[in-house]
Amino acid sequence: MGSGPTFHSFIRFLYLLNPSRDTGAGGGGSWSGKTSNSTGSCPVEDVEDCICSTSTTPDFPKQLQILTSPCEKCCCPAPPPKISDLMNDKDLLDSLRLKLDPNHCTIKNWKNFASRWGMSYDELTLLEHRTQGSLSHSPTQEFLLRYNQKTVTELTELCRIYQRIDVLRLLQSWIEKDWPSRWQQTH
Repeated sequence: MGSGPTFHSFIRFLYLLNPSRDTGAGGGGSWSGKTSNSTGSCPVEDVEDCICSTSTTPDFPKQLQILTSPCEKCCCPAPPPKISDLMNDKDLLDSLRLKLDPNHCTIKNWKNFASRWGMSYDELTLLEHRTQGSLSHSPTQEFLLRYNQKTVTELTELCRIYQRIDVLRLLQSWIEKDWPSRWQQTH
């Protein structure tokens, strides 16, 4: 068998019929229905090989065509979002800027978050002066850009540490409601 979509569709079909059954081939190894990939849950070798598309090959059996549904019904859930993913949501970014940019003596802001993740006092000061009075640049946005490979979950942990429940609720809502649909649109 080749490694085209037909093969992976067949493997997925077998997996969905009996996910706990090992179907080893040849001597030694057995297949548990899942192979490693970036999402950790698709029964395909690579995300690019995932058959989660609206197109199906006409020669597939009818039962198999039902299984090749779009990602919203696929076994591949959205991965945990990174900060770089939330940077693409202008509304969310604007809300974060409004909540974390202001300087208050009793309310933790972007400086506390950035310091916790390792920015030095000098870096914080430079960033603050560079963005001060600018409508187009935000210290929160700059801080998030610097740490854009961290997960949003790590950012929510900072919200818990600094008791920023307002920001925590905003991020949790985005993770639950907006992120899955944004991920599906791009994948």
